[in-house]
Amino acid sequence: MHEKRIAADIAYPLKRKVRGKFTVVPRPGPHPKNFCIPLGIIVRDILGYADTLREAKKIIKSGKLLVDGKVRKDHKYPVGIFDVVEISGTGEFFRVVSGEKNLKLIKIPDKEKNVKLCRIDNKTMVKGGKIQLNLNDGKNILVDGGDFKTGDSLLIELPKIKIKKHLKRDKGSIVMIIKGQNRGKIGKIKEIEKVYGPNPNKVTVEIDNRTVSIPEKFVFVIGEKEPEIKVSE
Repeated sequence: MHEKRIAADIAYPLKRKVRGKFTVVPRPGPHPKNFCIPLGIIVRDILGYADTLREAKKIIKSGKLLVDGKVRKDHKYPVGIFDVVEISGTGEFFRVVSGEKNLKLIKIPDKEKNVKLCRIDNKTMVKGGKIQLNLNDGKNILVDGGDFKTGDSLLIELPKIKIKKHLKRDKGSIVMIIKGQNRGKIGKIKEIEKVYGPNPNKVTVEIDNRTVSIPEKFVFVIGEKEPEIKVSE
């Protein structure tokens, strides 16, 4: 499947008026099509490790690209918010974060290559009385109990998918806005408003000495008093 550059609905910066009419379309996977970056675009356009898509495919198929600690050999693999990208042999590690206009990659220190933040988007009761936490990136974690709520975040260890810390979506929590006109900004939760009916719940966030009301799906908890991981340059 191909998509024209000029018409592409994408979440990453893309030059529209260059040689080549089409761009890479991410495969269906753990992140929505319009909120992820195909691995081939990361290698060629963002990191500049290749001049052409053919060269990018060769690098990726060699097994040198890891996402969340696992080798990915598909140039269309969707890489999304807070995913960790490693280029084997270079000693470089990157994290996908939300910028003011698009998703972007930032360099992270070696000590953070095996940790990631995930948001609990849903919970399911399974056999044996365990609870399955369904995370925003398609991962699932089984827990025996605990005060886990939809909208909370988990700091997990990669690639084991082991919970290191539970971050609640409460007043005072530090959040990143991942969508909307305030995307990429970091603030503090002031209030959480339950909305009855078809409209989403609202979260009031203090950003740059002002307060804004944001749909809960646009808010991602990244820490209690300060971010648990590097999320900006």
